[in-house]
Amino acid sequence: MDFTIPRHIETITHRVRQFVDEEVIPVEAELLRAGGDLNEEILQSLRAKAKAARLWAPTMPKEWGGMGLNIQEIVPVFEAAGRSMLGPLVLHCAAPDEGNMHLLRNWANEEQTERFLVPLAKGETFSAFSMTEPPPGAGSDPRMIKTRAHRDGGDWVINGHKWLTTNGEIADFFIVMALTDAAAHPYQGCTQFLAPRDRPGIKIRRDVPVMGTKDFGGHVEILYEDLRLPDSAILGEAGQGFMLAQSRLGPARLTHCMRWTGIAQRALEIATDYAAGREAFGGALTGHQSVQWMLADSAMELKMGRLLIQEAAWRLALGEQARVETSIAKLQVSEIVGRVLDRCVQICGGSGIARDLPLSGWYEKARAFRIYDGASEVHRMVVARDVIKRYGAASQG
Repeated sequence: MDFTIPRHIETITHRVRQFVDEEVIPVEAELLRAGGDLNEEILQSLRAKAKAARLWAPTMPKEWGGMGLNIQEIVPVFEAAGRSMLGPLVLHCAAPDEGNMHLLRNWANEEQTERFLVPLAKGETFSAFSMTEPPPGAGSDPRMIKTRAHRDGGDWVINGHKWLTTNGEIADFFIVMALTDAAAHPYQGCTQFLAPRDRPGIKIRRDVPVMGTKDFGGHVEILYEDLRLPDSAILGEAGQGFMLAQSRLGPARLTHCMRWTGIAQRALEIATDYAAGREAFGGALTGHQSVQWMLADSAMELKMGRLLIQEAAWRLALGEQARVETSIAKLQVSEIVGRVLDRCVQICGGSGIARDLPLSGWYEKARAFRIYDGASEVHRMVVARDVIKRYGAASQG
């Protein structure tokens, strides 16, 4: 691996960080003081500034207004964008749209590209990935999927129950995962469908309340009741649903890591600044070894997390599936971020738990990072299976 960041990526990263610090964080602070949520009017105003600064859609082609960066190039760029929870939304590299754009770019046909991907890439629409189901349906084990799609004439009819579908309140279309062949192994029996929001049969029951402040776009519960879609709504081919999901989730796990590293880095800066200016027990907090060790452990763990992200991105750029590497990165970075935020709240004491600083909100939000896109236990299972397969086979040989 070459750890050198190309000069043009360093320049872009600097510009992104400057934009987030000067344009996005002041809005974040204003919303924090007012106790309000981000609305679409504020978002579109910030997005217009991002487009004017040529910092729009880092992964999308330049002909669609994007920056045309590859998986390795976006690592520091996404971290810089992630210094604020609003940053990725403003620059159009937030979940789930970023992952859905990657999925559509790889698998959408020409008609689907023009109808769904191009407007999404330009920021004219929003999207949602609808796979997770409430118990007893698919959660950590997606093979337990209960949503069904059956043929009726030349159409498919979908019935099922989904929840925690991020962006569901505002999505213009849903990517719906459904079982189309119950006789096949689940890995070969599921299919993904592109479903416009205005199709009869899509019933949003509620936005599911989650830890922390409300997320823009929500995490909705949906009933699909006799949702009728034509063959042309299938993304890829029938039976390829799991393969497409894996092609989306691998890079998406990594981009979550990049964005959350940005939050954790900014939290470390806030805590260090607070400790340097706060005097207790005869001197600044930065003079006390207990605080120094918390700062040091946080900096070291973030560096380790970055290296895991870089290796996984490098392998993906080589064309590898990198399932083990992305699992290791997702597992470690999600837990590192939690520990860093916990230390930063502790260092800041009462100010850490107060809403005057963003730390407590980030702390609450980061807890979900160990669950979505694969719970930590699932990623440990993936790594363990790889260890057993490689070293168990070697010992038997």
